[in-house]
Amino acid sequence: MLSQMGLHNSASLCFGLSLFTIFALNTGGSGVPASSAPSPSSSPRVIMGPVSASGTISNPSVGSAPPSSSNSQDTPSSSPAPTTATPPSSAVADPPEGSKNWIGLPIGIINAACALIFVLGLTLFIFCRKRTKKEVDVPVFDVSFKDEFPNGMGPRKFSYDELAKATKNFADEEKLGEGGFGSVYKGFLRDSNTNVAIKRVSRESKQGIKEYESEVKIISRLRHKNLVKLVGWCHEKELLLAYEFMPNGSLDSHLFKGRSLLPWNLRYKIIQGLASALLYLHEEGDFCVLHRDIKTSNIMLDSTFNAKLGDFGLARLTDHAKGSRTTLLAGTIGYMAPECHRTGKASKESDIYSFGVVALEIACGRRSIESRYEEDQASLVAWVWQAYGNQRLLDVVDNKLSDAFNVKEMECLLITGLWCVHPIHIMRPSIKQAKQVLDFKAALPTLPTEMPVPQYDIPITPIIQTSEPRLSNISITMPR
Repeated sequence: MLSQMGLHNSASLCFGLSLFTIFALNTGGSGVPASSAPSPSSSPRVIMGPVSASGTISNPSVGSAPPSSSNSQDTPSSSPAPTTATPPSSAVADPPEGSKNWIGLPIGIINAACALIFVLGLTLFIFCRKRTKKEVDVPVFDVSFKDEFPNGMGPRKFSYDELAKATKNFADEEKLGEGGFGSVYKGFLRDSNTNVAIKRVSRESKQGIKEYESEVKIISRLRHKNLVKLVGWCHEKELLLAYEFMPNGSLDSHLFKGRSLLPWNLRYKIIQGLASALLYLHEEGDFCVLHRDIKTSNIMLDSTFNAKLGDFGLARLTDHAKGSRTTLLAGTIGYMAPECHRTGKASKESDIYSFGVVALEIACGRRSIESRYEEDQASLVAWVWQAYGNQRLLDVVDNKLSDAFNVKEMECLLITGLWCVHPIHIMRPSIKQAKQVLDFKAALPTLPTEMPVPQYDIPITPIIQTSEPRLSNISITMPR
């Protein structure tokens, strides 16, 4: 931004100097226009002759013939001799023709040079103004991170050059994923000898800029082993976020894309870790944090397959007592609670619904909505609830697991998942209750055999935010 201001000021200075130079040359440095000042060519030497009877003036110096000598005898001797007018002291003679050319040549060259400088300065001035208008202003957030993180703790501010160097100037071979709000790159910080994942937020996206601000202000305050750690940020030239690198990528790449077959013990470990993260966000922190976009592509896996919840671009802070917040409807289809479509209100219960969908996806190994299945199986929630009502719950287990799973844990995960996706939001458990069941510290709930249909007294038209795709829709695949 400073370089752009310097370029802009240089163009303005060049433009101003050009105008001043032309003005000075035209006035001769006196402030009086050259057209009004006397010049040698406009003041020739004039010698006036006698006045004739007709009133004309005889001027021998301009080519008139001298008086005839034949009439000199008839002229009385007392006649006055021709008078000579004394020219003003300022009058000078015409310079020689060659001298005029010698004086005019440098003046013409100087005027041409000034005109060229003027045109170049004006062009540069206009170019800089257009370029400045096209660029999106990078917001400067009023967040004092040094005060929040004393003694060098917490995320730090990077320079643009540091992160560009870490990603080999954002080379394509370092790109891990791409979405509507930007791209994610793998980077290496030499000073700390660590790998990082760098999110490069698109400057063309106003929503992306809002999400950048949300992530910096929210995730930088959070400290939990099951949350992706924010290493640092940069808004010097671009909007950049640096996170700890997750070698095993996102959960969806293992469940749905065949990257690897997750054994049952890792799957259950992942859902327990996610429950711990959500418990911290909802109940254990200084503020209640509503994530609003819990899904398998936002659950990252470290080197030992510990689950870490990331992407807080849609997250919102609220008081623990309130636990809900009216806002633009945001999230991902298939993970959004049914009441959100009508009320546009994010709440703890809507986060719990998303958690329940993830639990069912882990157990069944398929996405929440699959159009390739028959109509009665297209919706994962409806399909599992039907199997539960028919007492054939284990029929929905991921076929890739074969029989290599713990039956008690599988039933616990499936029933807890159904409890969390209860269509009536007040019937869902808190994350603390759900975690107690998953840890076998509380009994399994009894659910209706048929999936309930929610009844809404007052229909409300939701405000759905669909102007731009979500960056978190991407699936990040790490190199092996």
